[in-house]
Amino acid sequence: MNYTIESPVPEDAEQLLAYLKQVGAETDNLSFGPEGQPFSVSEERDFIAASQNSKTRIWYAAKENGKIIGICNIDALPRRFSHRGELGISVIRDYWNKGIGSALMEKALEAAKNSLRLEIITLEVKSDNYAAIHLYEKFGFEKFGTYKKFFKKGTEYFDADYMNLYMP
Repeated sequence: MNYTIESPVPEDAEQLLAYLKQVGAETDNLSFGPEGQPFSVSEERDFIAASQNSKTRIWYAAKENGKIIGICNIDALPRRFSHRGELGISVIRDYWNKGIGSALMEKALEAAKNSLRLEIITLEVKSDNYAAIHLYEKFGFEKFGTYKKFFKKGTEYFDADYMNLYMP
């Protein structure tokens, strides 16, 4: 498999919104479903442009032949929390278990340490998302708590685990 990992550019806006709809439809592990995110192409383009110049955001897209197949972002928190950041990651189902998530994590964590100078990365993961938990543990994340009824789909609730990575 031949793919690249690069920062999104404003020209990726339409494709990124389509990616979010696809990945949201493929899993119940995200905070959104097949509706994706509620942004217009123009709004997404502006968001990407702002992210390119951000001193508080790391954002990468994995692309195969120009098509987005995964994304990972880390956002630094403000003020007295500025030593911490929050991570989000997703990969299209056809590319699960092919090293895309690991490659995205490696690139994003390196940038978070070197560029954002973060000391702690935090995330929430659905407690039954064992594949994602395995990925996070592989990079040194540790569970520090469970949030009961964190997710709700229809009338069903799901717990989420909180995990931290203390940067070396």
